[in-house]
Amino acid sequence: MHLVFKNVNQLWSYVVVSTLKHLGLDFAILCPGSRSTPLTLAFCQEGSDIEPIPILDERSGAFFALGRAKATGKPVVLVCTSGTAGANFYPAVIEAKESHVPLLILTTDRPPELRDCHSGQTIDQVKLYGNYPNWQTELATPLAEIQMLSYLRQTIIHAWKRCQFPRGGVVHLNIPFRDPLAPVADGTDFILDTEEFFRGIIPTPLPTVNYPLTLEWKKYERGIIIAGVAQPQDPEKYCQAISCLSQTLQWPVLAEGLSPVRNYADLCPYLISTYDLILRNPQLRQELTPQIIIQIGEMPTSKELRHWLVEVNAQRFVIDNSFENIDPLHGKTVHLKISVEDLDFGGEGVWDSMASLCLQEYLQQWCAMEAAVRKNIDDMFLKTEELTESKAAWLISQLLPENTPLFIANSMPVRDVEFFWKPNSLRIKPYFNRGANGIDGSLSTALGIVHQHHTSLGGVMLTGDLALLHDTNGFLLRNKFLGHLTIVLINNNGGGIFEMLPIANFDPPFEDFFATPQNINFADLCVTYGVDYELISSWHQLEERLRILPSQGIRVLEIPTNRKRDAQWRKQCLGKMSLL
Repeated sequence: MHLVFKNVNQLWSYVVVSTLKHLGLDFAILCPGSRSTPLTLAFCQEGSDIEPIPILDERSGAFFALGRAKATGKPVVLVCTSGTAGANFYPAVIEAKESHVPLLILTTDRPPELRDCHSGQTIDQVKLYGNYPNWQTELATPLAEIQMLSYLRQTIIHAWKRCQFPRGGVVHLNIPFRDPLAPVADGTDFILDTEEFFRGIIPTPLPTVNYPLTLEWKKYERGIIIAGVAQPQDPEKYCQAISCLSQTLQWPVLAEGLSPVRNYADLCPYLISTYDLILRNPQLRQELTPQIIIQIGEMPTSKELRHWLVEVNAQRFVIDNSFENIDPLHGKTVHLKISVEDLDFGGEGVWDSMASLCLQEYLQQWCAMEAAVRKNIDDMFLKTEELTESKAAWLISQLLPENTPLFIANSMPVRDVEFFWKPNSLRIKPYFNRGANGIDGSLSTALGIVHQHHTSLGGVMLTGDLALLHDTNGFLLRNKFLGHLTIVLINNNGGGIFEMLPIANFDPPFEDFFATPQNINFADLCVTYGVDYELISSWHQLEERLRILPSQGIRVLEIPTNRKRDAQWRKQCLGKMSLL
């Protein structure tokens, strides 16, 4: 097909968008503005292959894109106008870089002759995001020449690859446009043979490897496997691979609360979920010292576990296919740059059921501790009628419908999940922003994850009050949001995580400058945004609301708690749960 273009910006933008379509892009966030007009029109005219979503607030838009990319594993494009608009993408850029999420950011800009001369809405956008992108460049100013269009096509292809390889992250393209920005004739008269021009562009497949297990791990009886923070695209395959490794070696799997392993407990018989509490017992901490450790992915959140690993100083193998240093402990580490799914057991991965009758003593000890501490946790919470922060994570782990996507906000919710999330076989899909561990963009990320989810299930978000308040502009997405999100809001009127730090003993300035209570009436806030709201007064009420989730809309279930009492509860009870 031959297309005639009478506007160079329209031609340039058509090549950008059509190249992305051929590469497999199916979702784009378009933030409003004038300088981005050519790209916005190109995305809107593309048809059904790419879904364009308009979002007013650039920060919310970026986190919405982040959530969408997390849920699908595919790059999402972000488009904005010139000036400070692109700066509002920065928090999500940082999170995407740290958590390896593919985002392709297209910031539009004034041409070079309008820079550094006080032209309106103009800032220095080149390398706007510092060292956070996987790759970044500024495109040439549009020209209607086939050589320049070929350069543009190849640059877009390279950008698409670099936001996925060698690991997911951000690519930033700064795109200058001269006037006229609207699709009016500007003297251009260019015919493009689209079939020939885009011939041969195909979605880039992920590279695969088959890595043989040649290390003599099986000679060690006192070994542990740490399943860290992970959001694999195929969680069942991921959990099966970890289980196969565990059963082959007869080693326990210490699974982080944000690992899918805890939600596939039927696949992993040697799952240990209470390691943080077990390691608070000094005697067990010593008795359970391992000879060797296999760490899969990122290190878990638990400080108890991290301090223990420093103490034991055992040989550690890190299985992760990134090219980054993911050992914050700087221990005796060998980094195998592969995925756990790529391990080849040479036929030894099929577990002999008779061998399970003769479990190694070290493994038996871990499993016995898990059963005992888990019973202590369950007994404690079964008796707890008061609305306390910590019980929410424990209860939710047993309530949600199968395959529910769950976004867990940072600060105390993510820690309560690690402490208390009970192993289950519900295939719950945990999502989180643990790359940079910030609270910004939490609501928008959760909405992006659940938007048009591939099942009719609603999604759930577990958050504290400050994390929700930090992103209330995310509620502006409600008119474009398709699906359902239930927000379980733990409202302790402030930053509960700071109650666990030494600064809590110094007030003033603790309450005003660290806890920062906002005294917000969330019922009124929800009315303002047109969001459903309900105050939770009992655990039974919460159970009723979560067992069956709606299919449309956004609702907030507020659980009011007492921050000081919750902090005191943790100090008194966490250590006691490991006393056997």
